[in-house]
Amino acid sequence: MYIMNEAIKLIDFINASPTAYHAIETTGRMLEDAGYSYIPEGDASAFGDGGKHYTVRNGSSIIAFHGKGDGFTVVASHSDTPTFRVKSSSVSSPYTRLNVEKYGGSILYSWLDRPLSVAGRVAVRTDEGIRTVNVDLKRDYAVIPSVAIHMNRSVNDGYKFNPATDMLPLSGLGGTGVLDSVAEALGVSADKIVSEDLYLYNRDGGRLFGAASELILSPRLDNLGCAYASLRAFIDAEETDQVSVLAIFDNEEVGSATKQGAASTFLRDTLYKIAGSDARYYSMLDNSYMVSADNAHAGHPNHPELSDAVGCSVLGGGVVVKYNASQRYTTDAVSDGIFRTVADRIGASVQSYYNRADMPGGSTLGSISNTVVSIPTIDIGLPQLAMHSASEICAVSDVNAMISVLTELYSTSIRRTRDGFDLLS
Repeated sequence: MYIMNEAIKLIDFINASPTAYHAIETTGRMLEDAGYSYIPEGDASAFGDGGKHYTVRNGSSIIAFHGKGDGFTVVASHSDTPTFRVKSSSVSSPYTRLNVEKYGGSILYSWLDRPLSVAGRVAVRTDEGIRTVNVDLKRDYAVIPSVAIHMNRSVNDGYKFNPATDMLPLSGLGGTGVLDSVAEALGVSADKIVSEDLYLYNRDGGRLFGAASELILSPRLDNLGCAYASLRAFIDAEETDQVSVLAIFDNEEVGSATKQGAASTFLRDTLYKIAGSDARYYSMLDNSYMVSADNAHAGHPNHPELSDAVGCSVLGGGVVVKYNASQRYTTDAVSDGIFRTVADRIGASVQSYYNRADMPGGSTLGSISNTVVSIPTIDIGLPQLAMHSASEICAVSDVNAMISVLTELYSTSIRRTRDGFDLLS
């Protein structure tokens, strides 16, 4: 029998988080419910007091931390997902269509013929200046219609979708534009909206499926599955003599090279303020460890030939450790040894993933973040199918395994020795 409770909570977390802005807002609420308080990045004096705090950069990245000690235990994931950014103008004649552009690398056909909505954030003009506010239309607002097979008879033989023509969502018959709908949802006049960051999202909420309801079908599993699991572990773990750190970055799907991405100074700035001085910062880094948690490809049941013959992960097989000779993943013998030792303590299943040697995979935030904060780091993830589809698949048991391993990791003190690391629980 699978433990369904965390899977249901994960689905609730994803359904409440249609964009990166909402994911960070949802994370902040959960942290506050657990006793954490928000502090702005500029309040440097509060970072090192050992209390339960979190800070936010640009509304879409968050770092939470607690405890005092001689090192950092960091788990990092990302808040964004492949989708479509909505441009402010609509296309009308005779239908009303949203004008959109790709964000990240979506499986384009997976977005066709399903209910879509619009969410994000807007800047609203006030008497004092502007205020940013998250918005979600929370209704079936648009659909990207397929071309009938009678008009595209070769569609099943392979078709290259053009984002500028094939992927424009139908949103009405000459009705109001998207900003009018956003203004209505916020209860303000449209002329109060100065600017906006709006995105499409799949309205089909997450659900369990399978003979024993052992599988999850949901939008945005990559990477809100890891964001949720690391958040739960961070909140539930035992205190140690290290500083526990939770980081969720935006913009991984477009390279992380933004002021709030993993390539930014956000993590370094936060860790430095916790340490309080150059000497203390570099000393703490020497006893630090980081997990980059981003989902991994499971072997496809219909296409096993697409996976490495040996290093292939499966749904239900446990947490995936990812390796790559070109350092797209940052795992090495040291970081892997630490992680597997922690997992063995609680009997958690760990599996390995390698890309096929002739099929290079995508990169993630671990190696990118390591160029700014250089500490032993491992790349792990939940095994999943249909990565970057509008709906993705993972296993209930793997979510539970991820939470358990990361909870044990946060509850472990990692101490560097001359020839390795001591792991003290």
